[in-house]
Amino acid sequence: MPLDRLVLILVVAIAGAALTVWVAAFAGAALQLGPWSLLVAVPVVLFLYVFWRVVADRLRDRRNDPRGPR
Repeated sequence: MPLDRLVLILVVAIAGAALTVWVAAFAGAALQLGPWSLLVAVPVVLFLYVFWRVVADRLRDRRNDPRGPR
């Protein structure tokens, strides 16, 4: 892998992490959450997002339907 591509990936990953923390800090301030509740809120929100994506994908995909084809 070329060095410039590796540096680009690192910069994008660090910028994404920083943006996530920044948005979470603003959301916590807007909801008047304490700093410890953010440690719980961020993983819970991420889990709910992944759970929603899995459920939505299973509802759309007919191959995963236990009732068989309709």
